Amino acid sequence: MNTATLNKDAIKNKYAVERAKRLRSDGNAQYQRLEDKFDDLAADPYTPLKPRDPVKDHVTFAFVGAGFSGLVVGARLKEAGIEDVRLIDKGGDVGGTWYWNRYPGLRCDTAAMIYLPLLEETGYMPSERYVKGSEILAHCERIADQYNLRDKALFHTEVTSLEWQEGSKVWRITTTRGDDFTANYIGMGTGPLHVAKLPGIPGIETFKGKSFHTSRWDYSYTGGNKDGAPLDKLGDKRVAIIGTGATAVQCVPELARSARKLFVFQRTPSSVDERVNHPIDPEWFAEIATPGWQKRWLDNFVENQGRGIPSEDLIDDGWTAIARRIREKVFALPPEQLNPEGMKAAFEDADLEKMEQIRARVESVVEDKETAEKLKAWYGQLCKRPCFSNEYLPAFNLPNTTLVDTDGKGVEAVDETGIIANGKHYEVDCIVFASGFEFGANFQLKSGFDLKGRGGEMLSEHWEDGLRTFHGLQMRGFPNAFMVQMHQAANIASNITHNIVDHAATIAQIVSHAEANAFAEVEPSAEAEAAWVELILTNTGSMISSPDCTPGFWNNEGQGWDKKFKSAQGHPGGAGGFFSHIKNWRDAGNFEGLVFRNRE
Repeated sequence: MNTATLNKDAIKNKYAVERAKRLRSDGNAQYQRLEDKFDDLAADPYTPLKPRDPVKDHVTFAFVGAGFSGLVVGARLKEAGIEDVRLIDKGGDVGGTWYWNRYPGLRCDTAAMIYLPLLEETGYMPSERYVKGSEILAHCERIADQYNLRDKALFHTEVTSLEWQEGSKVWRITTTRGDDFTANYIGMGTGPLHVAKLPGIPGIETFKGKSFHTSRWDYSYTGGNKDGAPLDKLGDKRVAIIGTGATAVQCVPELARSARKLFVFQRTPSSVDERVNHPIDPEWFAEIATPGWQKRWLDNFVENQGRGIPSEDLIDDGWTAIARRIREKVFALPPEQLNPEGMKAAFEDADLEKMEQIRARVESVVEDKETAEKLKAWYGQLCKRPCFSNEYLPAFNLPNTTLVDTDGKGVEAVDETGIIANGKHYEVDCIVFASGFEFGANFQLKSGFDLKGRGGEMLSEHWEDGLRTFHGLQMRGFPNAFMVQMHQAANIASNITHNIVDHAATIAQIVSHAEANAFAEVEPSAEAEAAWVELILTNTGSMISSPDCTPGFWNNEGQGWDKKFKSAQGHPGGAGGFFSHIKNWRDAGNFEGLVFRNRE
Protein backbone atom coordinates (compact mmCIF):
# COMPACT_ATOMS: atom_id res chain seq x y z
CA MET A 1 0.00 0.00 0.00
CA ASN A 2 1.41 3.39 -1.02
CA THR A 3 0.49 6.85 0.22
CA ALA A 4 0.26 7.98 -3.40
CA THR A 5 -2.98 6.00 -3.65
CA LEU A 6 -4.35 7.17 -0.29
CA ASN A 7 -6.57 10.16 0.38
CA LYS A 8 -4.37 11.48 3.15
CA ASP A 9 -6.57 14.47 3.91
CA ALA A 10 -9.65 12.28 4.30
CA ILE A 11 -7.81 9.88 6.63
CA LYS A 12 -6.43 12.70 8.78
CA ASN A 13 -9.89 14.26 8.95
CA LYS A 14 -11.28 10.92 10.10
CA TYR A 15 -8.59 10.80 12.78
CA ALA A 16 -9.64 14.26 14.01
CA VAL A 17 -13.33 13.36 14.07
CA GLU A 18 -12.76 10.15 16.02
CA ARG A 19 -10.41 11.93 18.44
CA ALA A 20 -13.00 14.64 19.11
CA LYS A 21 -15.61 12.04 20.07
CA ARG A 22 -13.35 10.76 22.82
CA LEU A 23 -12.13 13.99 24.38
CA ARG A 24 -13.28 14.51 27.96
CA SER A 25 -12.83 17.58 30.11
CA ASP A 26 -12.02 15.47 33.18
CA GLY A 27 -8.98 13.79 31.62
CA ASN A 28 -7.36 11.35 34.05
CA ALA A 29 -9.94 12.28 36.69
CA GLN A 30 -12.41 10.04 34.84
CA TYR A 31 -10.73 7.06 36.53
CA GLN A 32 -10.75 5.89 40.12
CA ARG A 33 -8.20 3.84 42.01
CA LEU A 34 -8.93 0.23 42.73
CA GLU A 35 -7.36 0.56 46.19
CA ASP A 36 -9.21 3.74 47.14
CA LYS A 37 -12.83 2.62 47.03
CA PHE A 38 -12.92 -1.08 46.32
CA ASP A 39 -11.04 -2.97 49.01
CA ASP A 40 -12.64 -6.26 47.99
CA LEU A 41 -11.54 -5.85 44.37
CA ALA A 42 -8.04 -4.70 45.38
CA ALA A 43 -7.33 -7.63 47.71
CA ASP A 44 -4.54 -10.02 46.78
CA PRO A 45 -6.21 -13.20 45.46
CA TYR A 46 -2.92 -15.08 45.04
CA THR A 47 -1.10 -15.07 48.39
CA PRO A 48 -2.64 -15.03 51.89
CA LEU A 49 -1.53 -12.20 54.15
CA LYS A 50 0.84 -13.61 56.78
CA PRO A 51 1.01 -12.00 60.22
CA ARG A 52 4.49 -10.86 61.26
CA ASP A 53 6.16 -8.64 63.81
CA PRO A 54 7.23 -5.14 62.74
CA VAL A 55 10.83 -4.95 61.51
CA LYS A 56 13.12 -2.53 63.33
CA ASP A 57 16.66 -3.03 62.07
CA HIS A 58 19.22 -1.67 59.60
CA VAL A 59 20.17 -2.77 56.08
CA THR A 60 22.72 -1.50 53.62
CA PHE A 61 20.28 -1.06 50.74
CA ALA A 62 16.48 -0.95 50.81
CA PHE A 63 14.60 -1.06 47.51
CA VAL A 64 10.91 -0.18 47.13
CA GLY A 65 9.44 -2.60 44.59
CA ALA A 66 10.13 -6.28 43.92
CA GLY A 67 9.47 -6.29 40.20
CA PHE A 68 12.12 -6.24 37.48
CA SER A 69 13.72 -3.08 38.93
CA GLY A 70 14.16 -4.39 42.47
CA LEU A 71 15.24 -7.82 41.30
CA VAL A 72 17.86 -6.61 38.83
CA VAL A 73 19.25 -3.92 41.15
CA GLY A 74 19.35 -6.47 43.97
CA ALA A 75 21.14 -8.96 41.75
CA ARG A 76 23.75 -6.43 40.62
CA LEU A 77 24.36 -5.32 44.20
CA LYS A 78 24.82 -8.92 45.30
CA GLU A 79 27.27 -9.49 42.45
CA ALA A 80 29.17 -6.41 43.64
CA GLY A 81 29.43 -7.83 47.16
CA ILE A 82 26.59 -5.83 48.75
CA GLU A 83 24.79 -8.67 50.50
CA ASP A 84 22.54 -6.73 52.85
CA VAL A 85 19.67 -5.91 50.43
CA ARG A 86 15.97 -5.62 51.31
CA LEU A 87 13.07 -5.53 48.83
CA ILE A 88 9.73 -4.03 49.91
CA ASP A 89 6.57 -4.69 47.90
CA LYS A 90 2.80 -4.49 48.33
CA GLY A 91 2.45 -7.84 46.54
CA GLY A 92 2.71 -11.17 48.26
CA ASP A 93 5.96 -12.14 46.49
CA VAL A 94 8.36 -10.94 43.82
CA GLY A 95 7.29 -10.07 40.29
CA GLY A 96 5.81 -6.58 40.44
CA THR A 97 3.45 -6.16 37.48
CA TRP A 98 3.94 -9.83 36.68
CA TYR A 99 2.90 -10.78 40.21
CA TRP A 100 -0.44 -9.02 39.78
CA ASN A 101 -1.13 -9.69 36.10
CA ARG A 102 -2.06 -13.33 35.74
CA TYR A 103 -5.02 -13.05 33.41
CA PRO A 104 -5.59 -15.70 30.72
CA GLY A 105 -3.76 -15.17 27.44
CA LEU A 106 -1.11 -12.98 29.07
CA ARG A 107 2.23 -12.74 27.26
CA CYS A 108 5.03 -10.24 26.85
CA ASP A 109 4.69 -8.20 23.66
CA THR A 110 8.41 -7.49 23.36
CA ALA A 111 10.58 -10.47 22.42
CA ALA A 112 11.45 -12.52 25.50
CA MET A 113 15.13 -12.63 24.50
CA ILE A 114 15.39 -8.94 25.38
CA TYR A 115 12.43 -8.53 27.70
CA LEU A 116 13.34 -11.06 30.38
CA PRO A 117 16.27 -9.63 32.36
CA LEU A 118 19.37 -11.58 33.41
CA LEU A 119 18.82 -14.49 31.04
CA GLU A 120 22.54 -14.96 30.60
CA GLU A 121 23.22 -14.73 34.35
CA THR A 122 20.54 -17.31 35.18
CA GLY A 123 21.34 -19.55 32.23
CA TYR A 124 17.70 -19.58 31.17
CA MET A 125 16.35 -20.07 27.66
CA PRO A 126 12.84 -18.67 27.02
CA SER A 127 10.47 -21.33 25.74
CA GLU A 128 8.97 -19.08 23.05
CA ARG A 129 9.61 -15.82 21.27
CA TYR A 130 6.80 -14.24 23.32
CA VAL A 131 6.42 -16.17 26.56
CA LYS A 132 3.37 -16.51 28.78
CA GLY A 133 2.95 -14.42 31.90
CA SER A 134 3.40 -17.48 34.08
CA GLU A 135 6.86 -18.03 32.57
CA ILE A 136 7.78 -14.39 33.23
CA LEU A 137 6.67 -14.69 36.86
CA ALA A 138 8.66 -17.91 37.20
CA HIS A 139 11.70 -16.08 35.87
CA CYS A 140 11.25 -13.37 38.50
CA GLU A 141 11.19 -16.10 41.13
CA ARG A 142 14.29 -17.67 39.55
CA ILE A 143 16.22 -14.39 39.93
CA ALA A 144 15.04 -14.01 43.53
CA ASP A 145 16.14 -17.57 44.34
CA GLN A 146 19.51 -17.36 42.62
CA TYR A 147 20.43 -14.12 44.37
CA ASN A 148 18.67 -14.87 47.67
CA LEU A 149 16.55 -11.73 47.44
CA ARG A 150 13.66 -13.01 49.54
CA ASP A 151 15.84 -13.35 52.64
CA LYS A 152 15.18 -9.89 54.06
CA ALA A 153 12.23 -8.95 51.82
CA LEU A 154 9.01 -7.48 53.19
CA PHE A 155 5.94 -8.49 51.18
CA HIS A 156 2.36 -7.29 51.50
CA THR A 157 4.00 -4.12 52.77
CA GLU A 158 3.72 -0.53 51.57
CA VAL A 159 6.13 2.24 52.43
CA THR A 160 4.57 5.20 54.23
CA SER A 161 7.64 7.43 54.59
CA LEU A 162 11.26 7.74 53.56
CA GLU A 163 13.18 10.36 55.50
CA TRP A 164 16.87 11.25 55.36
CA GLN A 165 18.52 11.36 58.77
CA GLU A 166 21.22 14.01 58.50
CA GLY A 167 22.93 13.16 61.77
CA SER A 168 23.39 9.44 61.15
CA LYS A 169 23.52 9.67 57.31
CA VAL A 170 20.89 6.99 56.78
CA TRP A 171 17.35 6.77 55.45
CA ARG A 172 14.55 6.00 57.88
CA ILE A 173 11.77 3.88 56.37
CA THR A 174 8.30 3.29 57.83
CA THR A 175 5.59 1.03 56.43
CA THR A 176 1.95 0.02 56.73
CA ARG A 177 3.00 -3.04 58.75
CA GLY A 178 4.53 -0.98 61.57
CA ASP A 179 8.09 -1.39 60.30
CA ASP A 180 10.56 1.33 61.27
CA PHE A 181 14.10 0.63 60.06
CA THR A 182 17.06 2.38 58.45
CA ALA A 183 19.19 1.90 55.35
CA ASN A 184 22.39 3.45 54.04
CA TYR A 185 20.92 3.61 50.55
CA ILE A 186 17.44 3.47 49.08
CA GLY A 187 16.19 2.64 45.62
CA MET A 188 12.74 3.08 44.15
CA GLY A 189 11.36 1.09 41.25
CA THR A 190 7.59 1.22 41.59
CA GLY A 191 7.22 1.13 37.81
CA PRO A 192 5.14 3.19 35.37
CA LEU A 193 2.17 0.81 35.49
CA HIS A 194 1.42 -0.60 38.91
CA VAL A 195 -1.59 1.32 40.33
CA ALA A 196 -4.71 -0.41 38.99
CA LYS A 197 -7.55 1.87 37.95
CA LEU A 198 -11.27 1.52 37.26
CA PRO A 199 -13.40 3.65 34.97
CA GLY A 200 -15.51 6.21 36.83
CA ILE A 201 -18.79 4.71 35.67
CA PRO A 202 -21.89 5.70 37.69
CA GLY A 203 -23.23 2.78 39.73
CA ILE A 204 -20.12 0.67 39.37
CA GLU A 205 -20.27 -0.24 43.06
CA THR A 206 -23.89 -1.42 42.88
CA PHE A 207 -23.35 -4.49 40.69
CA LYS A 208 -24.47 -7.63 42.53
CA GLY A 209 -22.79 -10.17 40.29
CA LYS A 210 -19.11 -11.09 40.16
CA SER A 211 -16.58 -8.42 39.16
CA PHE A 212 -12.80 -8.11 39.20
CA HIS A 213 -9.93 -6.19 37.62
CA THR A 214 -7.69 -8.11 35.24
CA SER A 215 -4.77 -7.61 37.67
CA ARG A 216 -6.75 -9.54 40.30
CA TRP A 217 -8.06 -12.35 38.10
CA ASP A 218 -10.37 -14.71 40.02
CA TYR A 219 -9.70 -18.21 38.70
CA SER A 220 -11.87 -19.66 41.47
CA TYR A 221 -14.81 -18.08 39.61
CA THR A 222 -13.72 -18.53 35.98
CA GLY A 223 -11.93 -21.83 36.26
CA GLY A 224 -8.59 -22.33 34.55
CA ASN A 225 -5.27 -21.03 35.84
CA LYS A 226 -2.41 -18.70 34.97
CA ASP A 227 -0.73 -21.46 32.95
CA GLY A 228 -3.51 -21.51 30.36
CA ALA A 229 -6.03 -24.16 31.45
CA PRO A 230 -9.51 -23.58 29.96
CA LEU A 231 -11.86 -21.23 31.85
CA ASP A 232 -14.23 -24.14 32.39
CA LYS A 233 -16.54 -22.47 34.91
CA LEU A 234 -17.81 -19.85 32.45
CA GLY A 235 -19.83 -22.20 30.27
CA ASP A 236 -23.12 -20.95 31.71
CA LYS A 237 -22.06 -17.35 32.37
CA ARG A 238 -22.76 -14.05 30.60
CA VAL A 239 -19.50 -12.13 30.85
CA ALA A 240 -18.78 -8.48 30.11
CA ILE A 241 -15.33 -7.02 29.65
CA ILE A 242 -14.90 -3.25 29.79
CA GLY A 243 -11.84 -2.03 27.90
CA THR A 244 -10.23 -2.97 24.60
CA GLY A 245 -6.58 -2.05 25.19
CA ALA A 246 -3.53 -4.31 25.24
CA THR A 247 -4.86 -6.39 28.16
CA ALA A 248 -8.21 -7.09 26.51
CA VAL A 249 -6.51 -8.01 23.23
CA GLN A 250 -4.87 -10.88 25.11
CA CYS A 251 -7.70 -12.11 27.33
CA VAL A 252 -10.76 -11.61 25.07
CA PRO A 253 -9.93 -14.71 22.97
CA GLU A 254 -9.76 -16.83 26.14
CA LEU A 255 -13.08 -15.49 27.40
CA ALA A 256 -14.69 -15.93 23.98
CA ARG A 257 -13.69 -19.59 23.91
CA SER A 258 -15.26 -20.27 27.31
CA ALA A 259 -18.19 -17.98 28.18
CA ARG A 260 -21.77 -18.72 27.21
CA LYS A 261 -22.02 -15.10 26.15
CA LEU A 262 -19.29 -12.44 25.96
CA PHE A 263 -19.95 -8.72 25.59
CA VAL A 264 -16.87 -6.63 24.75
CA PHE A 265 -17.51 -2.96 25.62
CA GLN A 266 -15.34 -0.68 23.50
CA ARG A 267 -14.68 3.05 23.64
CA THR A 268 -11.60 3.07 21.38
CA PRO A 269 -10.37 0.10 19.34
CA SER A 270 -6.75 -1.00 19.52
CA SER A 271 -4.56 -1.30 16.45
CA VAL A 272 -3.89 -5.02 16.18
CA ASP A 273 -1.16 -6.29 13.91
CA GLU A 274 -0.20 -9.92 13.42
CA ARG A 275 2.11 -11.68 15.88
CA VAL A 276 4.72 -14.15 14.73
CA ASN A 277 5.38 -16.41 17.71
CA HIS A 278 7.26 -19.70 17.76
CA PRO A 279 9.13 -21.97 20.18
CA ILE A 280 12.81 -21.23 20.76
CA ASP A 281 14.97 -23.93 19.19
CA PRO A 282 17.49 -25.17 21.81
CA GLU A 283 20.17 -25.88 19.16
CA TRP A 284 19.83 -22.38 17.73
CA PHE A 285 19.90 -20.88 21.22
CA ALA A 286 23.06 -22.78 22.10
CA GLU A 287 24.74 -21.28 19.04
CA ILE A 288 23.81 -17.66 19.79
CA ALA A 289 24.11 -17.76 23.60
CA THR A 290 27.82 -16.99 23.71
CA PRO A 291 29.24 -14.69 26.42
CA GLY A 292 27.62 -11.25 26.29
CA TRP A 293 24.79 -12.40 24.02
CA GLN A 294 21.90 -10.68 25.78
CA LYS A 295 23.61 -7.29 25.85
CA ARG A 296 24.30 -7.64 22.14
CA TRP A 297 20.61 -8.32 21.56
CA LEU A 298 19.55 -5.40 23.75
CA ASP A 299 21.92 -3.08 21.91
CA ASN A 300 20.75 -4.40 18.55
CA PHE A 301 17.11 -3.65 19.43
CA VAL A 302 18.03 -0.06 20.28
CA GLU A 303 20.12 0.22 17.11
CA ASN A 304 17.14 -0.92 15.03
CA GLN A 305 14.91 1.69 16.64
CA GLY A 306 17.46 4.45 16.12
CA ARG A 307 18.19 6.85 13.31
CA GLY A 308 21.15 5.17 11.67
CA ILE A 309 21.40 2.13 9.40
CA PRO A 310 21.69 -1.05 11.52
CA SER A 311 23.94 -3.84 10.32
CA GLU A 312 21.29 -6.49 11.08
CA ASP A 313 17.99 -6.96 12.90
CA LEU A 314 18.28 -9.76 15.44
CA ILE A 315 14.78 -9.13 16.84
CA ASP A 316 12.90 -8.57 13.56
CA ASP A 317 9.45 -8.03 15.05
CA GLY A 318 6.62 -5.52 14.95
CA TRP A 319 8.59 -3.02 17.02
CA THR A 320 11.67 -2.94 14.82
CA ALA A 321 9.42 -2.94 11.73
CA ILE A 322 7.96 0.40 12.84
CA ALA A 323 11.37 2.04 12.83
CA ARG A 324 12.44 0.24 9.65
CA ARG A 325 9.46 1.62 7.70
CA ILE A 326 10.22 5.14 8.86
CA ARG A 327 13.92 4.83 8.00
CA GLU A 328 13.11 3.60 4.52
CA LYS A 329 10.85 6.58 3.90
CA VAL A 330 13.38 9.06 5.27
CA PHE A 331 16.33 7.60 3.35
CA ALA A 332 14.29 7.76 0.14
CA LEU A 333 13.87 11.52 0.45
CA PRO A 334 15.71 13.71 -2.05
CA PRO A 335 18.50 15.80 -0.51
CA GLU A 336 16.45 19.01 -0.52
CA GLN A 337 13.82 17.34 1.71
CA LEU A 338 16.24 15.99 4.30
CA ASN A 339 15.09 18.48 6.90
CA PRO A 340 12.79 18.29 9.97
CA GLU A 341 9.70 19.09 7.92
CA GLY A 342 10.53 16.52 5.25
CA MET A 343 11.33 13.81 7.81
CA LYS A 344 8.09 14.51 9.67
CA ALA A 345 6.18 14.06 6.42
CA ALA A 346 8.03 10.80 5.73
CA PHE A 347 7.13 9.56 9.22
CA GLU A 348 3.50 10.44 8.58
CA ASP A 349 3.44 8.64 5.23
CA ALA A 350 4.97 5.50 6.73
CA ASP A 351 2.42 5.54 9.52
CA LEU A 352 -0.57 6.14 7.24
CA GLU A 353 0.45 3.22 5.04
CA LYS A 354 0.85 0.89 8.01
CA MET A 355 -2.44 1.87 9.62
CA GLU A 356 -4.26 1.31 6.34
CA GLN A 357 -2.76 -2.20 6.31
CA ILE A 358 -3.93 -2.78 9.88
CA ARG A 359 -7.44 -1.58 9.06
CA ALA A 360 -7.48 -3.76 5.93
CA ARG A 361 -6.48 -6.71 8.11
CA VAL A 362 -9.59 -6.16 10.23
CA GLU A 363 -11.75 -6.36 7.10
CA SER A 364 -10.06 -9.56 5.97
CA VAL A 365 -10.46 -11.33 9.33
CA VAL A 366 -13.75 -10.16 10.86
CA GLU A 367 -16.71 -11.59 8.96
CA ASP A 368 -19.43 -9.18 10.08
CA LYS A 369 -18.83 -5.94 8.17
CA GLU A 370 -20.42 -3.67 10.77
CA THR A 371 -18.30 -5.19 13.55
CA ALA A 372 -15.20 -4.91 11.38
CA GLU A 373 -15.78 -1.20 10.81
CA LYS A 374 -16.08 -0.59 14.54
CA LEU A 375 -12.84 -2.49 15.23
CA LYS A 376 -10.80 -0.24 12.95
CA ALA A 377 -8.35 2.07 14.72
CA TRP A 378 -8.43 5.62 13.37
CA TYR A 379 -5.25 7.12 14.75
CA GLY A 380 -1.49 6.86 14.32
CA GLN A 381 0.07 3.54 15.33
CA LEU A 382 2.12 5.09 18.15
CA CYS A 383 -0.78 7.08 19.61
CA LYS A 384 -1.61 4.02 21.70
CA ARG A 385 0.50 1.00 22.52
CA PRO A 386 0.58 -1.12 19.35
CA CYS A 387 -0.90 -4.58 19.86
CA PHE A 388 0.00 -7.85 18.18
CA SER A 389 -2.36 -10.83 18.15
CA ASN A 390 -3.54 -13.55 15.80
CA GLU A 391 -6.48 -14.47 18.02
CA TYR A 392 -8.21 -11.22 19.02
CA LEU A 393 -9.94 -10.34 15.75
CA PRO A 394 -11.11 -13.92 15.01
CA ALA A 395 -12.78 -13.99 18.45
CA PHE A 396 -15.47 -11.68 17.05
CA ASN A 397 -16.41 -14.34 14.50
CA LEU A 398 -17.63 -16.62 17.29
CA PRO A 399 -21.45 -16.62 17.71
CA ASN A 400 -21.25 -16.04 21.47
CA THR A 401 -19.14 -12.86 21.21
CA THR A 402 -20.67 -9.41 20.75
CA LEU A 403 -18.81 -6.15 20.32
CA VAL A 404 -20.63 -3.29 22.04
CA ASP A 405 -19.07 -0.22 20.47
CA THR A 406 -19.95 3.01 22.27
CA ASP A 407 -18.73 5.34 19.51
CA GLY A 408 -16.16 6.89 21.80
CA LYS A 409 -18.54 7.61 24.67
CA GLY A 410 -17.81 4.67 26.95
CA VAL A 411 -20.20 2.76 29.18
CA GLU A 412 -23.03 4.93 30.56
CA ALA A 413 -23.76 3.17 33.83
CA VAL A 414 -23.68 -0.05 35.81
CA ASP A 415 -26.57 -1.29 37.91
CA GLU A 416 -27.26 -4.32 40.08
CA THR A 417 -27.71 -6.70 37.15
CA GLY A 418 -25.57 -5.38 34.35
CA ILE A 419 -24.28 -2.62 32.12
CA ILE A 420 -25.97 0.22 30.26
CA ALA A 421 -24.39 1.38 27.01
CA ASN A 422 -25.89 3.20 24.02
CA GLY A 423 -29.13 3.38 25.97
CA LYS A 424 -29.44 -0.40 26.16
CA HIS A 425 -29.19 -2.64 29.22
CA TYR A 426 -27.00 -5.76 29.06
CA GLU A 427 -27.70 -8.25 31.82
CA VAL A 428 -24.54 -10.10 32.82
CA ASP A 429 -23.26 -12.42 35.53
CA CYS A 430 -19.68 -11.14 35.59
CA ILE A 431 -17.85 -7.90 34.76
CA VAL A 432 -14.12 -7.95 33.97
CA PHE A 433 -12.45 -4.55 34.15
CA ALA A 434 -9.61 -4.36 31.63
CA SER A 435 -9.07 -0.70 32.47
CA GLY A 436 -5.34 -0.81 33.04
CA PHE A 437 -3.10 1.19 35.32
CA GLU A 438 -2.40 4.81 36.13
CA PHE A 439 0.28 6.39 33.98
CA GLY A 440 0.06 10.15 34.30
CA ALA A 441 -0.17 10.54 38.09
CA ASN A 442 2.69 12.21 39.91
CA PHE A 443 5.25 10.21 41.88
CA GLN A 444 3.73 10.86 45.31
CA LEU A 445 0.23 9.86 44.25
CA LYS A 446 1.48 6.73 42.51
CA SER A 447 3.90 5.55 45.19
CA GLY A 448 1.86 6.51 48.24
CA PHE A 449 4.81 8.27 49.89
CA ASP A 450 7.01 11.32 49.41
CA LEU A 451 10.76 11.41 50.01
CA LYS A 452 12.00 13.86 52.62
CA GLY A 453 15.58 14.77 51.81
CA ARG A 454 18.21 17.04 53.26
CA GLY A 455 16.83 19.99 55.19
CA GLY A 456 13.32 18.55 55.06
CA GLU A 457 12.89 19.16 51.31
CA MET A 458 10.21 16.92 49.86
CA LEU A 459 10.69 15.28 46.50
CA SER A 460 7.32 16.72 45.42
CA GLU A 461 8.78 20.17 46.11
CA HIS A 462 12.00 19.37 44.26
CA TRP A 463 9.91 18.36 41.24
CA GLU A 464 7.28 21.07 41.59
CA ASP A 465 8.30 22.70 38.30
CA GLY A 466 9.20 19.46 36.54
CA LEU A 467 11.45 16.44 36.87
CA ARG A 468 14.98 17.22 38.07
CA THR A 469 17.49 14.37 38.08
CA PHE A 470 20.99 13.43 37.07
CA HIS A 471 20.90 10.65 34.48
CA GLY A 472 17.24 10.07 35.40
CA LEU A 473 18.56 8.27 38.47
CA GLN A 474 19.64 10.60 41.29
CA MET A 475 18.44 13.90 42.74
CA ARG A 476 20.36 16.73 44.37
CA GLY A 477 19.42 17.03 48.04
CA PHE A 478 18.44 13.35 48.32
CA PRO A 479 21.72 11.60 49.19
CA ASN A 480 22.14 7.87 48.63
CA ALA A 481 18.79 7.68 46.83
CA PHE A 482 18.24 6.13 43.38
CA MET A 483 15.14 6.27 41.18
CA VAL A 484 14.89 3.46 38.61
CA GLN A 485 12.65 4.83 35.88
CA MET A 486 12.91 5.72 32.20
CA HIS A 487 12.32 9.49 32.19
CA GLN A 488 15.34 11.73 31.68
CA ALA A 489 17.10 8.50 30.70
CA ALA A 490 16.54 6.14 27.76
CA ASN A 491 12.74 6.57 27.82
CA ILE A 492 12.40 3.40 25.72
CA ALA A 493 8.76 2.44 26.21
CA SER A 494 8.98 -0.55 23.85
CA ASN A 495 11.45 -2.30 26.18
CA ILE A 496 11.58 -0.72 29.63
CA THR A 497 13.72 -3.67 30.78
CA HIS A 498 16.77 -2.25 29.00
CA ASN A 499 16.59 0.97 31.02
CA ILE A 500 16.25 -1.07 34.24
CA VAL A 501 19.26 -3.27 33.46
CA ASP A 502 21.37 -0.23 32.61
CA HIS A 503 20.36 1.75 35.72
CA ALA A 504 21.17 -1.29 37.86
CA ALA A 505 24.72 -1.35 36.51
CA THR A 506 25.16 2.33 37.35
CA ILE A 507 23.75 1.93 40.87
CA ALA A 508 26.00 -1.05 41.62
CA GLN A 509 29.08 0.85 40.44
CA ILE A 510 28.26 3.97 42.48
CA VAL A 511 27.41 2.06 45.66
CA SER A 512 30.47 -0.17 45.36
CA HIS A 513 32.71 2.89 45.04
CA ALA A 514 31.07 4.59 48.02
CA GLU A 515 31.34 1.49 50.19
CA ALA A 516 34.93 0.70 49.18
CA ASN A 517 35.99 4.23 50.14
CA ALA A 518 33.82 4.46 53.28
CA PHE A 519 31.89 7.45 51.95
CA ALA A 520 28.77 8.34 53.90
CA GLU A 521 26.96 10.22 51.13
CA VAL A 522 26.72 10.45 47.37
CA GLU A 523 24.51 12.78 45.35
CA PRO A 524 24.72 14.86 42.18
CA SER A 525 26.13 18.37 42.29
CA ALA A 526 23.61 21.13 41.70
CA GLU A 527 25.45 22.05 38.50
CA ALA A 528 25.40 18.48 37.15
CA GLU A 529 21.67 18.10 37.81
CA ALA A 530 20.88 21.45 36.19
CA ALA A 531 23.01 20.65 33.14
CA TRP A 532 21.31 17.29 32.69
CA VAL A 533 17.84 18.83 32.84
CA GLU A 534 18.92 21.48 30.35
CA LEU A 535 20.09 18.72 27.99
CA ILE A 536 16.80 16.85 28.33
CA LEU A 537 14.84 20.00 27.48
CA THR A 538 16.56 20.14 24.08
CA ASN A 539 14.55 17.04 23.11
CA THR A 540 11.97 18.07 20.53
CA GLY A 541 9.53 15.37 21.59
CA SER A 542 7.71 12.75 19.54
CA MET A 543 4.37 11.75 18.15
CA ILE A 544 3.75 9.55 21.16
CA SER A 545 3.08 12.56 23.38
CA SER A 546 1.11 14.52 20.78
CA PRO A 547 -2.20 15.98 21.99
CA ASP A 548 -3.43 15.42 18.41
CA CYS A 549 -3.49 11.69 19.08
CA THR A 550 -6.66 9.98 20.20
CA PRO A 551 -6.95 10.22 24.02
CA GLY A 552 -4.91 7.75 26.02
CA PHE A 553 -2.35 7.56 28.81
CA TRP A 554 0.51 8.52 26.47
CA ASN A 555 -0.94 11.99 25.84
CA ASN A 556 -2.69 12.66 29.17
CA GLU A 557 -6.07 11.52 27.87
CA GLY A 558 -5.86 13.88 24.90
CA GLN A 559 -5.32 16.99 27.00
CA GLY A 560 -1.62 17.17 26.21
CA TRP A 561 1.07 17.78 28.78
CA ASP A 562 2.06 21.04 30.38
CA LYS A 563 5.63 22.29 30.40
CA LYS A 564 6.44 19.90 33.25
CA PHE A 565 6.09 16.99 30.86
CA LYS A 566 8.89 18.30 28.68
CA SER A 567 11.30 17.63 31.53
CA ALA A 568 10.10 14.01 31.70
CA GLN A 569 11.28 13.19 28.19
CA GLY A 570 14.28 11.05 27.38
CA HIS A 571 17.77 11.83 26.12
CA PRO A 572 17.67 13.98 22.95
CA GLY A 573 19.81 11.35 21.24
CA GLY A 574 17.15 8.73 21.85
CA ALA A 575 17.68 5.51 23.77
CA GLY A 576 20.91 4.85 21.91
CA GLY A 577 22.20 8.30 22.79
CA PHE A 578 21.51 7.73 26.48
CA PHE A 579 23.02 4.26 26.65
CA SER A 580 26.13 5.44 24.84
CA HIS A 581 26.49 8.43 27.17
CA ILE A 582 26.05 6.49 30.39
CA LYS A 583 28.39 3.69 29.25
CA ASN A 584 31.12 6.23 28.58
CA TRP A 585 30.38 7.84 31.96
CA ARG A 586 30.71 4.51 33.77
CA ASP A 587 33.80 3.49 31.82
CA ALA A 588 35.54 6.76 32.72
CA GLY A 589 35.33 5.70 36.36
CA ASN A 590 35.67 9.22 37.79
CA PHE A 591 31.93 9.66 38.57
CA GLU A 592 31.84 13.13 37.02
CA GLY A 593 28.89 15.14 38.36
CA LEU A 594 28.62 13.23 41.64
CA VAL A 595 29.71 14.47 45.05
CA PHE A 596 30.97 11.88 47.57
CA ARG A 597 31.27 12.95 51.21
CA ASN A 598 32.98 11.41 54.19
CA ARG A 599 31.25 11.14 57.54
CA GLU A 600 31.87 14.30 59.55
